[in-house]
Amino acid sequence: MSETLRLDKWLWHARFARTRSLAAKLVAEGRFRINGNPTEKAHHAVRPGDVLTFPLGPHIRVIKVLALGLRRGPAPEARLLYDDLEPPPPKSSEPKEPPVAVREEGAGRPTKRERRQTDRLRSDD
Repeated sequence: MSETLRLDKWLWHARFARTRSLAAKLVAEGRFRINGNPTEKAHHAVRPGDVLTFPLGPHIRVIKVLALGLRRGPAPEARLLYDDLEPPPPKSSEPKEPPVAVREEGAGRPTKRERRQTDRLRSDD
């Protein structure tokens, strides 16, 4: 029999969840797949070579298990436990929507700075 590890424990070792109980809740939500088969059991056995598919934040993560790990170590050590088969798309440096306070120069109500400049012009007369 090959080496196995509980799914919730592996998620915790690989730093996909902050605690084991949060990892168990993530699995219990029922949107977790191991090698394409859905599972809701946190005690499901994970082996090296298994492919995990699950939602995490706004992304669907597709992870291949490379190793089981002996402890929950630092992040660089945790990254050695898996291979990200579908990494999330990079964030664009441009904002998608303009900030709320943007307006055309001279349009609408003047800003405090513009009002002071206008007051200075009028007081010079």
